Amino acid sequence: MANSLPNFASSGCCVLLLLVSIFIQGGVQGSIGVNYGTVANDLPPPTHVAHFLLESTIINRVRLFDANPDILQAFAHTGIAVTITVPNDQIPHLTKLSFAQQWLKSNVQPYVQATNIVRILIGNEVLSTTNKLFIAGLVPAMQTLHAALVDASLDRKIKVSTPHSLGILSSSSPPSSGKFRQGYDVHVLKPLLSFLKATNSPFMVNPYPYFGFSADTLDYALFRPNSGVFDDKTKLLYTNMLDAQLDAVFSAMKLLGFVDLEIVIAETGWPSECDPAQVGVDPQSAADYNGNLIRHVTSGNGTPLMPNRTFETYIFALFNENLKPGPTCERNFGLFRPDMTPVYNVGILRHTASSSTPLNPGPVPVPGLAPESPSPPHGEKLWCLPKRRADAEALQRNIDYVCGLGLNCGPIKQGGPCFMPNTVRAHAAYAMNRYFQAMGRNGYDCEFEGTGATTAVDPSYGKCKY
Repeated sequence: MANSLPNFASSGCCVLLLLVSIFIQGGVQGSIGVNYGTVANDLPPPTHVAHFLLESTIINRVRLFDANPDILQAFAHTGIAVTITVPNDQIPHLTKLSFAQQWLKSNVQPYVQATNIVRILIGNEVLSTTNKLFIAGLVPAMQTLHAALVDASLDRKIKVSTPHSLGILSSSSPPSSGKFRQGYDVHVLKPLLSFLKATNSPFMVNPYPYFGFSADTLDYALFRPNSGVFDDKTKLLYTNMLDAQLDAVFSAMKLLGFVDLEIVIAETGWPSECDPAQVGVDPQSAADYNGNLIRHVTSGNGTPLMPNRTFETYIFALFNENLKPGPTCERNFGLFRPDMTPVYNVGILRHTASSSTPLNPGPVPVPGLAPESPSPPHGEKLWCLPKRRADAEALQRNIDYVCGLGLNCGPIKQGGPCFMPNTVRAHAAYAMNRYFQAMGRNGYDCEFEGTGATTAVDPSYGKCKY
């Protein structure tokens, strides 16, 4: 940890390696990542981004659209799972083993000891490009890169996949009628799915209810209360568009005999601003979609055709990107502005009372101000967390004090369920709450010389229980 616990401390606990890795079903981990795009000229340095994600958010995965060495170095020793991408135009070259081996030596092997690279994507939405050279080379390139990973003894750590748009489907409504486009189904997608199954890699899709909704289906797209859509064939009711899109993909996979592959949501999101004529685009709609998305994919409810599952999900995008071409909305998919303040609140900021407040349409707290959470209803459970402005020395004193009393600080020791991320703020969050709960949850028990504040939102994650 950032500072050692006193020798007399018996145990402790805290924090998460970032994110909602709450449910595991059949080896599938429900967790939230972000797409870290860089089509902008005003973004913070990668080292600042990595530190911000680790210290201040529950995001534990990032997807890159390239293999930027500065970003890979920035994420060293964070534990954050990193997915990198081989550009589409490199696919024909990657079918040659010598090129694949050299690509690994240049883009992966110098960083893999320190940076948690877990997946390499071969292109993005390759079938949608209609480029025959790219499409023909897709599966051979995936196979060749996997062979290079085997040669480098990295195949167990790093998996190979490729993301698809929903344009791979020729039919998607109702969801039970989902099937892949003719020609691509047998000649590309069936061997691709066979490769993924053989290498224990996920099938990755980019479902966007934003691109499929109308004014009449806005609530259905945003996970808001609605009458739902009934599938006459399966007699199942769909209450949100994302489930319908995912089940259409599942139905298409089932037709080819693949029902046991993990499906990963490689991209999905909702813009917060667009051109005036666009309905359903504003900060609250974006907050509703992404906030409800996070809760849904990590709930363990699954979809009507895939019940009791969670989905590894990557929100598009981390930042607003001011140089992206196209309509205004293309530049406003970000969860955060370039100064790392939230565009709206979806509950992904963590370990401060201000970041734990429930989603609401009011003003978003600015990081650094850290006001206390509103008082909860009488009898509701509270937790104690550090204020954002609390400095590391004060928080370390809190850890020393709490653990010195003999309270259980074991979970924040190395190997404990709350050890990562290994930071003073993260460990202090658990220790301060441990004291607050043990003393009876009185308001003054969370004072900690002005460094603590209470929240009504449980900060527990995975096996780390507050």
